[in-house]
Amino acid sequence: MGRFDERESPLSVRYEPASVKDLLVEMKDTAELLIDLSYSAVLHGSPTVAHEVVELEHRMDVLQMRARMSLMLAARSPDEAETLAPVLGVVGAADKISDAAGDIAKIVTEEIGLPDAMRGALTEGVETLIRGTVSADSDYAGRTLKDIDLESETGVRVIAIRREDDWILNPGPKTRLEAGDVTLLRGPETGVAEAYPELAQEPFEPAEPVEPAIDDLERAVDSIVLMKNLSELAVDLAYGSVLFDNAALAEEVNNLEIEVDALQSRFEAWTLRAAREADDPVSLRGLIHLGVATEEISDAALEITEGVARDIGVHPVVEMAVQESDEIITRTVVDAGSALEGTRIEAGIPATDISTSVIALRRPEEGWLVGHDIDTTLRAGDVVLSKGTRTSAAEFEALAS
Repeated sequence: MGRFDERESPLSVRYEPASVKDLLVEMKDTAELLIDLSYSAVLHGSPTVAHEVVELEHRMDVLQMRARMSLMLAARSPDEAETLAPVLGVVGAADKISDAAGDIAKIVTEEIGLPDAMRGALTEGVETLIRGTVSADSDYAGRTLKDIDLESETGVRVIAIRREDDWILNPGPKTRLEAGDVTLLRGPETGVAEAYPELAQEPFEPAEPVEPAIDDLERAVDSIVLMKNLSELAVDLAYGSVLFDNAALAEEVNNLEIEVDALQSRFEAWTLRAAREADDPVSLRGLIHLGVATEEISDAALEITEGVARDIGVHPVVEMAVQESDEIITRTVVDAGSALEGTRIEAGIPATDISTSVIALRRPEEGWLVGHDIDTTLRAGDVVLSKGTRTSAAEFEALAS
């Protein structure tokens, strides 16, 4: 599924019998990985990671075309066309996310560039992501990830593997590394410095820290980081709204998209003001490029929710594609006088006996708090977006009432 025929043009795509569910699963996983890799390529100025974004973007083009072909053959009546129409929206949105990620990677591949001040500020506290090829001499070659136990030993995770033309997007404990595998490693710099030389049999060379040079970019930096976080959250919530046919989550995606639009407008204004202090204002072009692509990701997330928002219903094939784990995302409003009011959240974990984590919080008078490092005390009226099991979600909802 999705392989190119070497005898044909790289742009040639022919219909092959394939499960729409499998195509959608791979598109969803690919879209989420593309977002992650594209920002990492920019933040770390990594041409090798940007190259993997381009490879994945080509892969997504093939997946979306084959998905469209399969869906066209599946619609045999007006009723089926009605329920499949939103599925086309999901397919198109995943492709738009891919294109936006490719545009972000072009900041590196086409040397559009970001000012050093921007990259220096953005990389603070960001985990290192690096591309490494498994050497035949590596002790990791031929062993499973469980056997290597890389994350426990170093804190480094293998987030994806490219094996020739095939991708392993969600490597698990039983995944075996083979010599020649192109791996994407993420973790603290100290852990990467330990794991990378063993994996690739070459030294790890971290990027030199950059001192910010333009003070006026601080607000632009803050806004683009928030735009990135909100757009990633919007994609997560969009798939959640489809999976559970949840109009409340779809409404939160709409709220996020409106917020990102407003942030982009302010971001562009601050960037243009910062151009007055830049020796070469053209060097800020990458910032505008980054803002536009980030806003396109939130637009695509909204497109994913269209079937739910219009009350068309969710086709079973989409539900099967999105439901890959027992974890669910829930939206909870904290009622006044409830057990959740006054509950402390530290590093995204609420001080309750319930096994759940808070991924975002919308406070009417303050806006959004996003990320797994949220530290705050819940108040009445807070809208809490949390991730956990179905059981923990029900218990968390009961505490909020």
